Amino acid sequence: MAEELVPKGRIRRTMPLAGFTARAAGGRLVAGLREKAGDTGAVDRFHEKTAERYTELLGHSKGVLMKAGQIFSSIDSSALGDGRVSPYERAMTRLQTQSPPMAPALARSILESELGLPTDQAFAKFTDEPTSSASIGQVHRAVLHDGRQVAVKIQYPGVAQAIREDLANTELVTTFLRTFLSLLGRSVAIDLRATARDISERIAEELDYRREAANITTFHELFGGHPFIRVPQAVPELSSDRVLTMTYVDGIDWAQAQESSQDLKDTWGEALWRFSLSPLQHASAFYTDLHPGNYRFGLDGSIGIVDFGSVKVIPERLRLAWLQMIVANLQKRTADLHAVMTEAGFIAAGTTMTTDEVHRWMDQNNPDVVGPQPVTYTAQLISRNLATLDTSRPDSLSARIALPPDLIYFVRVPLGVRSTLSKLGATVNARAVVEDMTGAAEPTTPLGIQHVAWVRERGLPFGLEPREQPKVGAQL
Repeated sequence: MAEELVPKGRIRRTMPLAGFTARAAGGRLVAGLREKAGDTGAVDRFHEKTAERYTELLGHSKGVLMKAGQIFSSIDSSALGDGRVSPYERAMTRLQTQSPPMAPALARSILESELGLPTDQAFAKFTDEPTSSASIGQVHRAVLHDGRQVAVKIQYPGVAQAIREDLANTELVTTFLRTFLSLLGRSVAIDLRATARDISERIAEELDYRREAANITTFHELFGGHPFIRVPQAVPELSSDRVLTMTYVDGIDWAQAQESSQDLKDTWGEALWRFSLSPLQHASAFYTDLHPGNYRFGLDGSIGIVDFGSVKVIPERLRLAWLQMIVANLQKRTADLHAVMTEAGFIAAGTTMTTDEVHRWMDQNNPDVVGPQPVTYTAQLISRNLATLDTSRPDSLSARIALPPDLIYFVRVPLGVRSTLSKLGATVNARAVVEDMTGAAEPTTPLGIQHVAWVRERGLPFGLEPREQPKVGAQL
């Protein structure tokens, strides 16, 4: 039974997607002909039906394909085309918290095999019904014998081998990306193969639950005592390669957050920015798994984070250079900006950029920070941000920028946060967030005052302060 939960074999895992792609192409053609013949709404009905089937296929595939669906469901697709939320985005949003679960007996057997204990000895109470089922594992509520409420993540049997096969099959995720974008009917200038490799590498990291437990411990220590960012504690004695136990983080989920008051959305928006930037500003890392299903939203304006499978440690030289660039640009010190970019290797070999051009490139990549404050995040802002990254445009400044692998996160992480804030319609003083976290200015927002007081109480460095050794991820 365990062997069949996740289909194995390169052909078995690729054929359903290939078959779906062929059927979808034919179905779209037929729907178009029907609409031309007078069947109003035939194309829309085709997309609604196809989106449901596509999401079901990804949900049953587990592993890389399902995670890829999660990632794309978190991007504000209304920024990519006509402003409407596509049926594919609506359907795939379910992948953030829902997928076909394991049977209770199977989940318990994995748990007991991994921990070497009967379930009732490991936990005072264990709930068989999972609270969520995602790409690599599913999560159960439980209570420890000392009374602590915990979440227990159990990895699907066979998913590790399936992902290894996916990683060896470079066409699998590339085909998914190509199919997804073609079904949307939208054109996005991205390197499909490079994006597929990046998605696959991130998911491979998430297979190692011991590594994630270490990430949780590190982030719990980093955010200790924070006034509005909540990080769980790992329970290492009840964790293994395929089981991860952590203290329970409460709060409403993403769907409920989107229906909340605008005041709360604005507060969560600033809190999300501060959580996303804190590992880089006060340590030397990025939290890179940014889809909204990983957040729990407190009605007091706080946010909790429940998944730490993907963390990227950034070399200090690049970390400091990037923050120096942002502050120099904000302060319009264009000569200093150009010098830092040149020294850090940001300008591609064989090209040149003037001080005015590097200033414009930084403005284009940080439209929320350089514009009038506070800024309301919209699909239009995301669209402008995406257009900046399009190197196929003849006037593209990004074509003259060199982004080594480590540096791509300086672009992708902010884009991911902006997309989440766009879906919230959040209004945030983004410039104030950047300035007080780097140490370039004193805080001016209520959350900023709390955050900076916490930084000083903890004795953490501000962003522009050099550090010798990364404090996040050094042991990973």
